[in-house]
Amino acid sequence: MLNNHEQLWTRCLNVIKDNISEASYNTWFAPIVALKYENSIFVLQVPSQFFVEYIEEKYIDLLRMTLYREVGVGTRLEYRVMIDKSSGRGTQIPSSSEKPTPKANKQGSYISPYNKPQLPEIDPQLNPAHNFNNLIEGNSNKLARTAGISIANEPGKTIFNPLFVYGQSGVGKTHLANAIGVMTKQLNPEKRVLYLSANTFQIQYTDAVRSNSVNDFLNFYQTIDVLIVDDIQEFAGKTATQNTFFHIFNHLHQTGKQLVLTSDRSPIVMVGLEQRLLTRFKWGLSAEIEKPDFDLRKSILESKIYRDGLEIPEDVVDFIAEHVVDNVRDLEGVLVSLMAHSTLANIQIDVALAEKVISRIVNITKKVNTVEKIRDTVCEYFSLSVDAISTKSRKREVVQARQIAMYLSKQLTKNSLASIGNAIGQRDHATVLHACKIVTDLMDCDKNFRISLREIEEKLKK
Repeated sequence: MLNNHEQLWTRCLNVIKDNISEASYNTWFAPIVALKYENSIFVLQVPSQFFVEYIEEKYIDLLRMTLYREVGVGTRLEYRVMIDKSSGRGTQIPSSSEKPTPKANKQGSYISPYNKPQLPEIDPQLNPAHNFNNLIEGNSNKLARTAGISIANEPGKTIFNPLFVYGQSGVGKTHLANAIGVMTKQLNPEKRVLYLSANTFQIQYTDAVRSNSVNDFLNFYQTIDVLIVDDIQEFAGKTATQNTFFHIFNHLHQTGKQLVLTSDRSPIVMVGLEQRLLTRFKWGLSAEIEKPDFDLRKSILESKIYRDGLEIPEDVVDFIAEHVVDNVRDLEGVLVSLMAHSTLANIQIDVALAEKVISRIVNITKKVNTVEKIRDTVCEYFSLSVDAISTKSRKREVVQARQIAMYLSKQLTKNSLASIGNAIGQRDHATVLHACKIVTDLMDCDKNFRISLREIEEKLKK
């Protein structure tokens, strides 16, 4: 049977539940225990000092009106905060409206035991080498990078809260997450920024459960201004950890703090995570970082080469960018391996060495060009139909496209001149030879023609 104060508190909870969201109720009122009601003083046991401060700031009016309605007008409220669970020792704190007027000390200044203590500095666990200066922007990461800079300038005050960044391994999610934290600390040194992996969070939570210090664990995370959690998909299947993170997420989001989360997949395809968490992950911005395209891969290589003071021929850079396509880590690994081979074996860095090094990291598939593929690519470049260059048309653009197709077919395939001529307009081998000579001459004297030819060659490499 419930005691009188428990019955009264149950009635109060029913009223409160009808006036706030379920998430807020579960976070801030479900953990409260009614201890006693004597001499018009209602004593509630709360998990921590932080609970007192938050309830007094956000819910004191609702709580006081509910107590007046269900318990009696004039009911005074006090909180009991447990200090030592083993001994049951705690401290009792009156509600803000019950606090006595502070008395001046001899120096005339006021001393109040309710002042919020200065929080100690924490190690943000950031890697300063991962910053926006060396996070090269490209089409694949522009949205996420731009949002990250906005967050670092005004953490918690943009619409990108939470920022949920997803993409395959090695595309730069961790780099971006660290860059946000590094820039935030540079612009706002007073902010409490913390970067950690989901696995580390899980280990910390497990240790807190074992040591009976979950409230301390919660209290710590609820003081963070910018919380960055990497590989959030690792929470899958860990119900207790998800529940705890849910409450931390709610508190930080409701109090205007910033959350940055990364994952190897989009929230809509994540499995093993509670729906209420997935819903919150989609509250802000979900930004995908895709595989870097050729231009971005080349820019990343050139940036690292410049920063490290290396000298690598441009054709080697192009070769690496063409063949190492999956992620940024492999690009940087190839550069390190190239320098090691060149230095230790005292050999020159060239395409042959690059091919040898890359073949140990990725499978290099030789691109096979056919006359038909070359013909189609040239037609696409000049916006012509395939039938057009197969006719006897003497229009300049048609003739030039036909000649280029013949020239590239001779250079890039092992087909005979006769078979090339037959595939491109049913010409003979003499026509192909004449076309090759015309193209060679134009390359020597016409810069625009030479640029067009190189662009077509680049298309054939992709």
